[in-house]
Amino acid sequence: MPAHRQLAGIVGVPPLAVMKELNNPAITIVDLDEPQGRIDLESASPFLPRVYCGILRTVIANSLSLKPDIIYIDTGPGKCDCAIHTATVLEDILPDTQIVRCKNQDSADFGVSLCRTRMDLVEKMSAITSAVQDVNPLREHTPCQATAGFWGVPPRDFSLLSLFPDTTHIYGWTRCMENKTPDNMSMESHYNPDIPTVFFAQSFCAKTALARHLAARHPHGLYLDCDVTAGNSAKAKIQAFLELSGV
Repeated sequence: MPAHRQLAGIVGVPPLAVMKELNNPAITIVDLDEPQGRIDLESASPFLPRVYCGILRTVIANSLSLKPDIIYIDTGPGKCDCAIHTATVLEDILPDTQIVRCKNQDSADFGVSLCRTRMDLVEKMSAITSAVQDVNPLREHTPCQATAGFWGVPPRDFSLLSLFPDTTHIYGWTRCMENKTPDNMSMESHYNPDIPTVFFAQSFCAKTALARHLAARHPHGLYLDCDVTAGNSAKAKIQAFLELSGV
């Protein structure tokens, strides 16, 4: 009989030392921040209020559905305060799952070449989020001349990104994510004032404050937030902004 593979869930960007431990043939890693199959997001409603972002509600729904053997959740400043309370909730509703709180304050730079290369933005974002599980430096990608910017966190609904050109550079926490330094405020706050940039955060996320602040400082910025899915209104705002910007 084949040995049981341990299912390990991750939330946020756990420290590199944790990811090295999880890169084991006996362990299957699942990213609980992203929808895993056809989960019912409403299953999270009894445990998290609707003022929590769609990402953390997705974490709860995924965890209830998959019931991982162990969950590593970044509760440090590189994630958010709400993750701390989500860990407490998970501990209570999943008594058979080991909940491990960790704080990623790694400072070794892994590079951000994906954020700056020419690539379909949906594919680029997928590559960055998938790379969280990779403990080795990614291959270098040739940078392109940026014509637009996307600042922020990976949206729960990647279809939001389909309207951007392939020459979009990524900024904000997603750039920190590729660099494997989620607690890097200097990198997170960086943007390019010379290109039209959408500053995005999930609704009810604390990062909406920084997104709105930076968008107001940017010469040609658009602040945008949306909850679970990217509706027609959000997409229309992006499309109009990019078209009026000549992108």
